[in-house]
Amino acid sequence: MSYIKNPKRIEEKSFEIIGEEGYELLKHYSEEELMIIKRVIHTTADFEYGSITEISKDAIEVGKRVLSEGKNIYADTSMIMTGVRRRKLESLGVKILNFVHDDDVYEMAEKDSITRSMAGIKKASLDPSIKIFAIGNAPTAIFKLKELIENGYPKPELIIGVPVGFVGADESKELLSEMGVPYIRVNGRKGGSTVAVAIINALLKMI
Repeated sequence: MSYIKNPKRIEEKSFEIIGEEGYELLKHYSEEELMIIKRVIHTTADFEYGSITEISKDAIEVGKRVLSEGKNIYADTSMIMTGVRRRKLESLGVKILNFVHDDDVYEMAEKDSITRSMAGIKKASLDPSIKIFAIGNAPTAIFKLKELIENGYPKPELIIGVPVGFVGADESKELLSEMGVPYIRVNGRKGGSTVAVAIINALLKMI
């Protein structure tokens, strides 16, 4: 039985297939936009991401700059933390953080009757080292982030908003265009932590 064993060649072949089969769908994107969208398609094996992924003006440039400056990322799930290219983060001096399991976040969530994802976002908004928010699971995190910004909390420089689900996911992502922050989002119900990881890794690959 013959099959490709080299991991680099497997990835290269996958991207070749995406480029060939998705040519008509993807031909209007810029080279850097394609780096993100092709990686999301590669992660999900779903060409629909070629039509539902939206990258706002300057989002890629901002993301590259912030990461190059060694600013940190807040992730709403541990899965995002484990999936991002660790060596590349370390080489840039970037940390990817999650506060959902911190004792003070538990206490805040209970005291304020909110989800731990919301409490984690509130804590992260007060950390000046965090400039990118990557939300792949909890729509409530985006709702809370918008509320905080409206109440005068510091704005992040980039939001990767790709929560997945049936309750609030689509609606929360629509709000990103009202927050005055560059964003990368997946419109509709689709998304998830693996999609957030793909987007971050694509940005890291550009640096």
